Amino acid sequence: MKQAIDVFHEYIARNGLKVTPQRMLIVEVFMSAGGHLTTEELYERVKATDPSVGQATVYRTMKLLCDSGLAKEVHFGDGVARYEQKYGSKHHDHLICEACGENIEVLDDEIERLQEDLARRHGYVLTSHRMYLFGVCGKCRSDGKRRPPRED
Repeated sequence: MKQAIDVFHEYIARNGLKVTPQRMLIVEVFMSAGGHLTTEELYERVKATDPSVGQATVYRTMKLLCDSGLAKEVHFGDGVARYEQKYGSKHHDHLICEACGENIEVLDDEIERLQEDLARRHGYVLTSHRMYLFGVCGKCRSDGKRRPPRED
């Protein structure tokens, strides 16, 4: 986590911003949390340590974390923005259950190769991509839970 905090400090300094205790608390809580957090979930965790930190400070700090390359915003089709660590993590895709919301991070070299091949065949050089695969997990299927087909 020290390297991530160093990256954040450098980003803040380069942009003429101030390193505040509130910002650093938010960074530390986010970087130690793992997984996919909403700003509201992060706010609740931060507030448990320091009740004086405002929700707007959490929102602004998450934007700084994304802009600095430490975090990225992800969307799992439910209209809620979540954030995951980007710094030090390998690119991955997501499988998302539309019935219960479970999400699984998928690292698959074959999928990555196919995406690169597809781009190359069409004359593209990939600069980034995000792949979300939606379905119904095995547990929800066995419980009889279904979700109507997506329209997109």
